[in-house]
Amino acid sequence: MAGADSTWHLIGAAAVALAVVAVIWIVVLTVQLRRLRRAQSVVLGAHGNADLIAHAAALEEQVLRSTEQWERLSEQLSTRMGGIEGAVLRVLSRHGLVRYDAYGELSGQQSCSLALLDVRGDGFVLTSIHHRDQARMYVRRIVRGKPEHRLAPEEEQALDAALHSGMIAADGTIADVPPSPRPGVADE
Repeated sequence: MAGADSTWHLIGAAAVALAVVAVIWIVVLTVQLRRLRRAQSVVLGAHGNADLIAHAAALEEQVLRSTEQWERLSEQLSTRMGGIEGAVLRVLSRHGLVRYDAYGELSGQQSCSLALLDVRGDGFVLTSIHHRDQARMYVRRIVRGKPEHRLAPEEEQALDAALHSGMIAADGTIADVPPSPRPGVADE
């Protein structure tokens, strides 16, 4: 019987050792779980009751909504910029003025020719010829830098000055950018 008691003692000792190992293992797992939850709360925030997969899905949904909003805003801005670019093409931004005495008299250069053009070279030359008892005005249309009718020498000087004025080159480029809106922008 003594041998049976010692067997039970050995089994009891083994069970106690196994229980101690199980308790130690539970403590280790509890510490690891707490660390994991702390790390998860850093990612999920204070109100993070969901798991990481649900949190990632919510973040993805938020990103998709933000992307859609950005795309709509980008499209609106592109449309507005196209309208602005089209309008800028029609602004009379180039000018040239020549003053002269039309009839060879010394009247203080009362006659003048004024060329007003947009970026593409479309516009007009306005000429005012003053004489002692009368004044005449002429308007000559200009399309792409070329007059529809023959110009007087002073009108040609005004047109040339307008075509070469400012930061806009004679071909309508501004810093090597051609004088036309982006593709898809209506050019009227």
